[in-house]
Amino acid sequence: MADERRADNETVYWPVGPFKVRLPFIHYRFEWPDYCQGLLMCAVDLAAIPLMTELLGMPFEVALAVVLLNGFLYLTHHLLGDPVVPGWITPAIPLVMAWCQTFPEGTERIHALIAFQMTLGLFSIALGVSGLSHRVVQLVPSALKAGVIIGAGIAAVMTVFQVGGRFDSFPWTISIAIGAAFYLLFSRHFTRLKTSNTFWATFGKLGIFPIIALAVVIAPLFGEAPWPEIEWGITSPDFVGLWRDYTLFGLGWPPLMVFVQSLPVVLATYIVVFGDVLQGKALLDEADAARPDEKVEYGPNRAHMIFGGRNAAMSVIGPDIAMCGPLWAAMHVVIVERFKEGRKAMGSIFGGAGSFRWGTNTGLLLMPIVSLVQPILGVALALTLLIQGYVSVRVGIMAARSQRDLGIAGVIAAVLATRGAAWAFAVGVVLCLLIYGRRFFHGEDDQTFNKDG
Repeated sequence: MADERRADNETVYWPVGPFKVRLPFIHYRFEWPDYCQGLLMCAVDLAAIPLMTELLGMPFEVALAVVLLNGFLYLTHHLLGDPVVPGWITPAIPLVMAWCQTFPEGTERIHALIAFQMTLGLFSIALGVSGLSHRVVQLVPSALKAGVIIGAGIAAVMTVFQVGGRFDSFPWTISIAIGAAFYLLFSRHFTRLKTSNTFWATFGKLGIFPIIALAVVIAPLFGEAPWPEIEWGITSPDFVGLWRDYTLFGLGWPPLMVFVQSLPVVLATYIVVFGDVLQGKALLDEADAARPDEKVEYGPNRAHMIFGGRNAAMSVIGPDIAMCGPLWAAMHVVIVERFKEGRKAMGSIFGGAGSFRWGTNTGLLLMPIVSLVQPILGVALALTLLIQGYVSVRVGIMAARSQRDLGIAGVIAAVLATRGAAWAFAVGVVLCLLIYGRRFFHGEDDQTFNKDG
């Protein structure tokens, strides 16, 4: 029954209210290449640990418990009918960290993170349940959509290349790894190789799995990281310490005023989330057009309920500075590109996205995997940020419908990358009002992207 289609070409599922339940081996074929990618790409999930130890003073084992809980909740997306690879709300992390640091380290700072993540989660759920998220996606001017997506991409690239950033720590490793990754994922030459050579076709199915393996070797050779010291066994996350010292169970509820103070940063973060929703929909529209054998249906309302539920749950059982976003753009595009190659390459988009996330969860449990990638966590994070930057700029530009849209989007993107999402949103609204006036919601379509067609 795996990968069996309904009459409308949608992969079979069990309907449960607004959700469409699909299980591995029953509703979709397990994709081993994507599972293997996930085993090593858990390095990116683990890269959240230094962020939490820095901000909250968490011990490694406690932060690992947060990563594992978040990893388990990643599975809810494809299992409930959302055909994406979910991830963090990456561009908003600096914004949220800066806000949390305005509170004294300790209980007050943890309460601030709990209040923020719970408010964000409940706000997203409300939009999904009410159906307003779909209307928001339709009503936001195309110039504003384009600017937010492009700005998120620029912010991701800036995070890597800023002075003292990850590139300064791993210049040779990041340069070689990202060059190889861009060649394997986006090069026309490699695409031709895959169509004419069985070996390269098989190699291409591995996505960026070989790149992470390459980084494990390159970083020590260039003296940018130590050789990994392989440890055996199962990881030992400290759930007891997490729930005693960092959650509502041990610290109690944050003061009401902290929830009120979190509202501006919640709204600013949602703007970034909204960009991820738009980006995910755009990538899946491309996949749907390339694979008429499977109807790829993306529901913004359902997505909001799922990632909103994840944030609300994590605020209670393990507050996470990386947050619970609707899309891991870098890995989603890897899955989508392989999906486009046809049914032999990937039976269903749910198989690719689901198998990848089963792989990351397996990797997080295995000490040999964790200890293997631990020295290059910064490289793995830089890799996903740069791929996200490439995809965000491409998708964002194509979201514009005119040259005026592009001009507005460029200003919005620059403001978002330098001053934050709230400023970008305000500037975008003002520019759209000044330039389009009564046509604020409609803008214009000057056929810029259709002139050659």
